[in-house]
Amino acid sequence: MQGDTLKNIKFGTDGWRGIIGFDFNLSNLSRVVVAACQELHYQYYKEVNSKKILVGYDRRFMASEFAKHVVPFVRGCGFEPILSNSFVTTPSCSFYAKEMGCLGALVITASHNPYNWLGLKIKTFNGCSVDKSFTGEIEKRLILGNSIEKKEGENQLVDIKKFHLDKIRSLFDIDFISNRLKQMKLRIFVDSMHGSAANCMAEIFASNSSEFISEIRKDSDPFFGGKPPEPLLNNLDDLNQILIKNSSNEEKTLGIIFDGDGDRIAAIDEKGRYSSTQNLLPYFIHYLGEIKNNSYPVLKTVSGSDIIKNISKSQNRDVFELPVGFKYIAEKMVKEKIFIGGEESGGVGFGDFMPERDALYAAMVLLNGIAEKSQYLYETLDEIQKDFGPSFYKRIDIKFPNQSEKNNLKEFIINNIPENINNHKLKSISKIDGIKLRIDNNFWLLFRFSGTESLLRLYCEAPKESYLDELLVWGQVFINLARK
Repeated sequence: MQGDTLKNIKFGTDGWRGIIGFDFNLSNLSRVVVAACQELHYQYYKEVNSKKILVGYDRRFMASEFAKHVVPFVRGCGFEPILSNSFVTTPSCSFYAKEMGCLGALVITASHNPYNWLGLKIKTFNGCSVDKSFTGEIEKRLILGNSIEKKEGENQLVDIKKFHLDKIRSLFDIDFISNRLKQMKLRIFVDSMHGSAANCMAEIFASNSSEFISEIRKDSDPFFGGKPPEPLLNNLDDLNQILIKNSSNEEKTLGIIFDGDGDRIAAIDEKGRYSSTQNLLPYFIHYLGEIKNNSYPVLKTVSGSDIIKNISKSQNRDVFELPVGFKYIAEKMVKEKIFIGGEESGGVGFGDFMPERDALYAAMVLLNGIAEKSQYLYETLDEIQKDFGPSFYKRIDIKFPNQSEKNNLKEFIINNIPENINNHKLKSISKIDGIKLRIDNNFWLLFRFSGTESLLRLYCEAPKESYLDELLVWGQVFINLARK
């Protein structure tokens, strides 16, 4: 039985995740942690010369207990474990590991997955996720078997959150941002989705926060209010109602949303429009490109909007398109000078901060941009659409029951790609990650299977809303043909 469960431990786009009590249990987690520690030592010890490994955890059910359980195994492997003194965001752990010279960090989290999931993210001394080859070596270690030894001792507790937030606060003029947003009569409503970023924005702004920052869903709830802590529009009913209720001619409202472990961000602008990273990443490139004197390239995933490419090229920046998963972006950020890297699902990393997505840092860049430009988010987004669009975007998630159907679907799509879609001629086909059918600039359809869930994600961008609906209907009909 144990061998069967170990074979089910597979790493996705960012870490290993499983259902609590089934694949994700104390026994399996202990083995994964030991393998991760051994691989961190094998790959990085000579470079880092450190035996410190940070153990952090999010706000999920039993996450703190799982974290405390694995600390003796880290110590048993011959390392010096550091345990977070409370729940903390994943980027906080990444930042601490990078700044304090740790060998790496192990974070007990399932990010945006539903309430009954838990998992493990592994971070390197650079402050980013390990790559696919690293997790492949962990899987080999698990199959071959590894010794499990515990060594009890006193746990070194550290306030990881404070370390991270103090650094963010030092990089921005908090008084300036506060005063300017008050002058603009802009009220910020933060939705932390019961996750580990709860109360963080209030802590960054300290005594200034109560006048213009409010927060919802900041209490602990192991069920996350009945919806996954993923910053998607259909999970934000409470925030939408509050924004509508508090918006008026005299005062505007802006919503900022963080996912369960604080590495993804979304917003609802002052017009009440949902703004994913498809909107926010162009905003960051547009705003920072005006004030940063460099020509470093931009990184985007295959599911990212063409607007990202359009703005970057206007600033004479190269754009590299990568597979979905921030670890692919981080890998290039570690090796090269990168301006900004981002993915459609909410992750944004800034080259001058760390090679990791960080929703709290991104939120501060957003508010700083609004304050410095004295321009509401919706005004800048409208300008971007006018100058680099038009662009309409949507993603549909389609569930499938098993691996066999996943393989059949993938094979059918590859073997039956048409030359035209509803009289729109295909210009190119990309297989960087999934199957991306390009019709024109700001006009494409992408079929991609999730790396962590039993889902086929159908992405589409189009220059007209009617084209968007048309392609998505075609895509769903095409998939249904394959499932018959």
